[in-house]
Amino acid sequence: MADLSDFTSLHVGGPARDFVEVATEAEIIAALVAAGDSPILILGGGTNMLISDAGFAGTVIRISNNQVKEEIDACSGATLTIGAGENWDDFVLSTIEHGFAGMETLSGIPGTVGAAPIQNIGAYGHEVSEFITRVRTYDRQKKELKTFTNSECNFSYRNSIFKTEPGRYVVLDVAFQIRQGEMSEPITYAELADKLGVKIGERAPVKKVRETVLALRSSKGMLLSPTDKDSWSAGSFFTNPIVSKNVADQLPADAPRWPTSDGQVKTSAAWLIQQSGIQKGQSHGGAKVSTKHVLALTNSGNATAAEITELAKIASAAVKAKFGIELQPEVNLVGITW
Repeated sequence: MADLSDFTSLHVGGPARDFVEVATEAEIIAALVAAGDSPILILGGGTNMLISDAGFAGTVIRISNNQVKEEIDACSGATLTIGAGENWDDFVLSTIEHGFAGMETLSGIPGTVGAAPIQNIGAYGHEVSEFITRVRTYDRQKKELKTFTNSECNFSYRNSIFKTEPGRYVVLDVAFQIRQGEMSEPITYAELADKLGVKIGERAPVKKVRETVLALRSSKGMLLSPTDKDSWSAGSFFTNPIVSKNVADQLPADAPRWPTSDGQVKTSAAWLIQQSGIQKGQSHGGAKVSTKHVLALTNSGNATAAEITELAKIASAAVKAKFGIELQPEVNLVGITW
């Protein structure tokens, strides 16, 4: 039995009943067919999940296929088709090294390409859905290949059809449309603009944006390091809440507010947690709030999944008690009830 703590960035998780590693599309499909209708867990980088101490009573399929296909046009840029197992940040770096722009603010996000559309990953004002043209999957329900266009993915903030129908679609590869250029997309995130020394809406050199984003993520403990247990996390544990304008109006004047297109308001989970009394470095057993950023819950070295879950619930309850807002986990909870 494979110990799943060896395959997650939180270094927690019990045994898998069955464990298989696959490196090609044919192997992925063969593993899915062999699993039949039994529970499966797709594992890439293991960076956005919290697996229970009891482990997983099904088949864990660890995907490492990183096939790359590209079609480059001197005028329009490139369409890149990337295998689900490709390391996300390696992919972002390769686009920059080949003279493409657009994905620089998504630098440093841990995980794999296959996980990116499921969560609609995003950072510093941009989301991956801005660049995806299609996602090719295996439909476990119909037992056939299924390709989704961008609009069919039903992307929204940290969400997609792949997340709302968990376990049905297994991502095989993702196609991206990106442009050639040395200047970034318009900078829309105030903290990043400030570090770059530009105004909101202005552009900056792509390589400088990547370097700045990586520095910001490192300062918040959001870059994985085997020697820094303060980075033994699943990244941001909670999503930023989207609330009604009425609820947002009740928050203190200095609470972050970002109006959404549907008239609601997104606020900062990190700000809410800090203002509710949760402190950096606060611990519960072996689980600890990162000393660099309250949105990251870490394994100080001997934490259990149960301890991390309880610490998350302590933070959530504190926010609920002070502001009446329910925090929702961004991480994928496996065998854990929220």
